[in-house]
Amino acid sequence: MFKPKTIYYEKEIENYNLGKELLEKYKDIPKIIIENHNNIEELRKKQNKEFPDLKRNLIIGIRKTHKFVENHKTSDYLVPYTSSGCTASCMYCYLVCNYNKCSYLRLFVNREQMVEKIIKTANNSNKKLTFEIGSNSDLILENTITKNLPWTIENFKNVEKGMLTFPTKFDMVDDILNIDHKGKVIIRMSVNPEEIINKVEFGTSRLKGRIEAINKLKEAGYKVGILIAPVIMVDNWKILYKELIKTLNQELSQKVKKEAFFEIIFMTYSYIHTKINEEAFPNAINLYNKELMKVRGRGKYMYKDELRKEGEIFLKEQMNKYFPNNKIEYIV
Repeated sequence: MFKPKTIYYEKEIENYNLGKELLEKYKDIPKIIIENHNNIEELRKKQNKEFPDLKRNLIIGIRKTHKFVENHKTSDYLVPYTSSGCTASCMYCYLVCNYNKCSYLRLFVNREQMVEKIIKTANNSNKKLTFEIGSNSDLILENTITKNLPWTIENFKNVEKGMLTFPTKFDMVDDILNIDHKGKVIIRMSVNPEEIINKVEFGTSRLKGRIEAINKLKEAGYKVGILIAPVIMVDNWKILYKELIKTLNQELSQKVKKEAFFEIIFMTYSYIHTKINEEAFPNAINLYNKELMKVRGRGKYMYKDELRKEGEIFLKEQMNKYFPNNKIEYIV
């Protein structure tokens, strides 16, 4: 269970029920009042090597940005929701756009305002819409602190033209197994080979726990998806990902294998990641490989086209072997 070292919070959270609950829950934790959760000067001055220690802070504020972004993958809109950032330290995390702003977990207590906008958007639509509410954080992890997921599902379950979806790397799903969700929630579990999890996805659930969670969620009636993400092309990547897909075939329940869909995402990386990781995790694997990667925009890297194509062909072959009847929504 995450126990913050210090809590930074906006005074206005005292006007919200969740804000009061969190302040009471962490009444023994040192607290600092801030003006803006998006600009904490004290944390901005920290050095790269202090990145793991930054993760021990918890920031609580009011979400002021509520812009929905159109999406064309497994949802219609990416929706800013109740948290941003994470307590884990995945070395490739795209949220680490600026380590001393995006790295730590930020909680937003004005959940009523956010749910109300989602419901209103769904009700005003002429078709069923799916809202991605977990693109900025991991809601299963967040739920261990806020209990926001049962609250969210309960408040959304009767929306006729709406669906909620979010991804996770965590197995703490018991809180939502006995909720009458009415089939309104799609939960997508991100998986990687155990070796990748151990070396790259610090602070996340083990592969075994993630697979067990998928089975539990399906048994509870949730729609489930599986992200093989991100695919990281280490030296023995073909062996690792072949074994991963085989393990999924062996350990997922028949219910999951009958209905689950897949998403496959290749890793992208950045100059910022490189600088942080080499100082914060000096003994960890180096994910940047100039022989395998090319520049993708300013300071960003992706695998070269020919290597990525090879990876796509290989993964499709393995999926056709072990999951021939399951849809791959996309490979990017």
